Amino acid sequence: MKVLFVCSGGMSSAIVVDALKKEAKKHSVDLEVKAIGSNEVELELQQGWDVCMVAPQIRHRFDQIKKQADVAGVPCGPIPPQAYTPLGGPALFKAFSELTK
Repeated sequence: MKVLFVCSGGMSSAIVVDALKKEAKKHSVDLEVKAIGSNEVELELQQGWDVCMVAPQIRHRFDQIKKQADVAGVPCGPIPPQAYTPLGGPALFKAFSELTK
């Protein structure tokens, strides 16, 4: 599965990407995760992503990103704020799983 993580950039993004990959391995799910800025979403969604997740830091852009994802036929949802904690992997994977149903 390919997950597009839309964020504001910075170290927190790397932490979330790593947590999602580690949690996916625990569930035997092979994930490719890419973190990008919100200005790159429309073009990137055309590249065959399975899921788009939006960071809480850019929730003010969520509706715009969701519309772009809907046009591309890619399920899109928010990343829960608790994903930004040391034990956030399970919450993050649950949010991912909900989008893939």
